[in-house]
Amino acid sequence: MWSFETDPDFQQELDWIDQFVRDEVEPLDHVLGSQWNINDPEFQRLVRPLQKQVQERGLWACHLGPELGGKGYGQLKLALMNEKFGRSRFGPIVFGSQAPDTGNAEILAHYGTPEQKKRFLDPLLENEIVSCFTMTEPQGGADPLVLEASAVREGDEWVINGEKWFASNARFASFYIIMAVTDPDAPPYRRMSMFIVPADTPGIEIVRNYGFYGEPQDTHAHLRWTNVRVPAENMLGEQGDAFVVAQVRLGGGRMHHAMRTLAQATRAFEMMCERAVSRFTKGEQLAKKQMVQEKIADSWVELRQFRLLILETAWLLDQGHDYKATRKNIAAVKTVMPRILNDISARALQIHGSLGISHDMPFAEWIINSCHIGLADGPTEVHKVTVAREVLKDVQPAQGQFPDYLKSELVRRAREKFGLKAEE
Repeated sequence: MWSFETDPDFQQELDWIDQFVRDEVEPLDHVLGSQWNINDPEFQRLVRPLQKQVQERGLWACHLGPELGGKGYGQLKLALMNEKFGRSRFGPIVFGSQAPDTGNAEILAHYGTPEQKKRFLDPLLENEIVSCFTMTEPQGGADPLVLEASAVREGDEWVINGEKWFASNARFASFYIIMAVTDPDAPPYRRMSMFIVPADTPGIEIVRNYGFYGEPQDTHAHLRWTNVRVPAENMLGEQGDAFVVAQVRLGGGRMHHAMRTLAQATRAFEMMCERAVSRFTKGEQLAKKQMVQEKIADSWVELRQFRLLILETAWLLDQGHDYKATRKNIAAVKTVMPRILNDISARALQIHGSLGISHDMPFAEWIINSCHIGLADGPTEVHKVTVAREVLKDVQPAQGQFPDYLKSELVRRAREKFGLKAEE
């Protein structure tokens, strides 16, 4: 049976999340710096009480299974939740579901030793610490097959050397999860392994922190690793398993990012609509202008289409389809994200006129963020290639010179099927 209904009890929780985020969480965006700067006294004063309310409500870290203290919600419920708290940059961390910590927690839950889970995973789940996932490199960008940072085995240790690029939140992290080459002569997808490295390990240097427009602090690090030594047991998974380990964190995270993007685009849409009915020009309401109506209509339709694509993909995952089986759907979601946010934010900016480009409006920040999400977790172009390949892999070529759906051929087969004489 097909249904678009939400369970009434869960809808009550969604309604509470929506109001709580609007009233209590969104204001944090305007008075605090980075949401990963958890040692900031103002974070302690303002955010911790909100996290406590979420925990008491039973909505903390709901992506985790009960064995890790979460609700074990499936992707569909998580998508609906992210649609609500994605309105605020502090929303995810107030609900214990912020990236990259969620993905890193998944990796540790799957591959960490009991001691590593106690040292890193437990405090990470409680947001007592934050973490960093570092894969990309200055020379490699989005292509993991050209990574150069290496890890060489010396006795019971691995020695890591190299540079990493745009390592988000490295300056606040208590530990890193790093991908490094351990067997340069192996097949391409078996060359690399994953390691957990405490941030205070000697030899790790932040060369410089980079930021982009709209972020309150520069938090994306250029890291240099010089003879960084870690115990052999700090390898996550087996040697050469880096790509396998990475997939544990990517699929679900992309879905959560998508719903948060939807939330931000929805905010832009709401502002656009309010402006349209509030502003008058040339003797009438902006909302009466046909070109404004076109922008609003296009935006509403695109939001609904995007939302349904996300929810369908989340539903498929909940039906037991793994990330490999749904990679086409996940890649499709990823390709739509930046365009939706960019287009709707740009329309909202235009309808606000000169006010729209000012620092008092968020639209320029959201347009830049659309570029950010079009690069993070793989650029849009890569995901479009994935969609096309997945669509075409099971399509069979025509047997003859011409396609068998030529009208003349279809007519011939139809007449044959119904016992009619061939046309003269």
